Amino acid sequence: MNSDEVLDLLKWSGAILDGHFKLTSGRHSHTYIEKFRLLENPIALDKICVTMADIYKNDKIDLVVGAAVGGILLSGGVGRHLNCKHIFSERVNGAMEFKRGFNINKGDNVIIVEDIVTTGGSIFELIELVVKYNANIKGVICMVNRNENDINFKYPFSSLLSLPVESWESDSIPDWLNEIPITKPGSTGK
Repeated sequence: MNSDEVLDLLKWSGAILDGHFKLTSGRHSHTYIEKFRLLENPIALDKICVTMADIYKNDKIDLVVGAAVGGILLSGGVGRHLNCKHIFSERVNGAMEFKRGFNINKGDNVIIVEDIVTTGGSIFELIELVVKYNANIKGVICMVNRNENDINFKYPFSSLLSLPVESWESDSIPDWLNEIPITKPGSTGK
């Protein structure tokens, strides 16, 4: 799939919402991508996972890592298409960690998958967690990159769709957006 097809899939699934949203990053935005409207559809989810996996099909990947909750579905689908294991991190007292007996072997070739990137905070946390296991991070991929600027993860980064959407810190929200009631979608425990 190309980026236009990913955007069409997001629109078709009703994932792009308008309003006043407080994002997981703490920033405020007039647009929110409710990824689960897309991820709940197995055909749409599979199209996204195949597209992500295709980027790494010529690499030897041992493990796909995602973060709960959306990353569970994506890492599982990408892992299936790359014929490798997948694991996910969970937040415990606000910090990401691997539970449920998940492990990364030293030297494993790993890709990190993410659903939506705004500031990259979750990816930086996953990178830090994976590096502790002395694995080789071969790349980071997300479904949608909302960031207006390049983020340097120090590993190859790609997104299926770049959709820069303006966002603001709490102290600089424009007046017109402040007139709209705030919705705080999602719940990552952050």
